[in-house]
Amino acid sequence: MSQREYADLPARQRRRLLLRAFVRPTLSAVALFLLYYLLPFDGRLSGRVVLSLAGGLVVVAGLLVWQVQKIRTASYPLLRAIEALAVTLPLFIIIFATSYFVTSANVPGAFSEDLTRTDSLYFTVTVLSTVGFGDITPVLQGTRALVMVQMIGDLFLVGIVAKVIVGAVQTGLQSRDDQQGTGPD
Repeated sequence: MSQREYADLPARQRRRLLLRAFVRPTLSAVALFLLYYLLPFDGRLSGRVVLSLAGGLVVVAGLLVWQVQKIRTASYPLLRAIEALAVTLPLFIIIFATSYFVTSANVPGAFSEDLTRTDSLYFTVTVLSTVGFGDITPVLQGTRALVMVQMIGDLFLVGIVAKVIVGAVQTGLQSRDDQQGTGPD
């Protein structure tokens, strides 16, 4: 693909690029949510579950590092950044929703009520959005600690990761401009 400006592309090619930038991550998000609802999470809460949560967060971090590198070298960094966020955010949400669901199923009284998968997803999104309706609350100290980990992760995701992705887009655009010889003198 050439290094032409997005706005200079024919309308059909722009539509195809936009469609690809939205379809791929949408399909990935749908697949993640389907897995969340379809996979059996009937295991006991154990060190393995905690390690799985930590491993999931490492996967999110690794995915972000890989995505930032791809954004910096992409022909259209802004479209690549949209894809990166559209894949990373649902994965982050699914990891915590799964953790809350498994915790609720295995630790009586961990939350103010027993959580279904949908309740767990709802709770995760209310924590992420900082709305905090208060209808579901963590009760036990361990559950509160888990929610605090998500809150810190939310701040990290929203603040630092957004800044890194915006910086990668700027670097990618600058690199592309430099290659075309259209950068500032």
